[in-house]
Amino acid sequence: MTNPQLALRRKRRIPSARIWTYAVLIVGVAATLLPFAWMFLGAFKSQGELTRRPITWWPEHATFENFAVWINQLHIETFFLNSLVVAVFTVLGNLLFCSMVGYALAKMDFPGKRFLFVLVMIMLMVPGVVTFVPLFVLVSKLGLVSTYPGLILPFLASPMGVFLMRQFIAGIPDSLIEAARIDGAGELRTFLRIVLPLCGPPLATLGILTFLGSWNNFLWPLVVAQSEEMYTLPVALSLYSTGQNATNYGLLLAGSVLVITPILILFVCLQRYFVQGVATAGIK
Repeated sequence: MTNPQLALRRKRRIPSARIWTYAVLIVGVAATLLPFAWMFLGAFKSQGELTRRPITWWPEHATFENFAVWINQLHIETFFLNSLVVAVFTVLGNLLFCSMVGYALAKMDFPGKRFLFVLVMIMLMVPGVVTFVPLFVLVSKLGLVSTYPGLILPFLASPMGVFLMRQFIAGIPDSLIEAARIDGAGELRTFLRIVLPLCGPPLATLGILTFLGSWNNFLWPLVVAQSEEMYTLPVALSLYSTGQNATNYGLLLAGSVLVITPILILFVCLQRYFVQGVATAGIK
């Protein structure tokens, strides 16, 4: 077979491979988005239409009753405010403390530095449920049950955040930090004026991941928030969508739409920094 014939066969194979690749990707995307589409469309259905068999995708009689119940009867603004306060302060704490610890592990020399970094890596492999009971006992002994500090303090720093910031800060040239030290800047000023302004992508990544984890956290607020005034959105969603006899699926789906909307908006606004931060941290 001549070379021109081989080249022609290769050209024919490439479009075919691309078609199969695109087909598999389209199927994967459709399988991922299918539950979200069902959730969004189901939020505008009545309970009777949701439990009807066979199931229907499009609402026959679209209604905003499920959303009205959350807003007018269940006062979702209280739960939304609780979730927002907890998520915002958790994010701010992680951005500050994780970046400070990451800077210390990446650019400062002190006894036990390697041991601390190994300890952080070990904590990455420890499931959160292992420390759940000790954390609750500690919070209870401090009298922080059903308070904002009880919901926030255990999550002000995370091993994943420390690792992410340490990996990025390690790639900052040492000459910049040494120049700041020669000019008389202390470690805190060097961190705030030199290092932190360069950490935009990893800070955005850490902020998105922390906000997502805090906003969707269910088990810890369920146990610590023992009064209705301190319920967060996931807790309220699980408790108020279930009646004595059956689950109100319309109410559940409408609440789910209200829960995930802020996360989607945040991710769409910061997705460029998220991808860049994960990529740069993974290279190092």
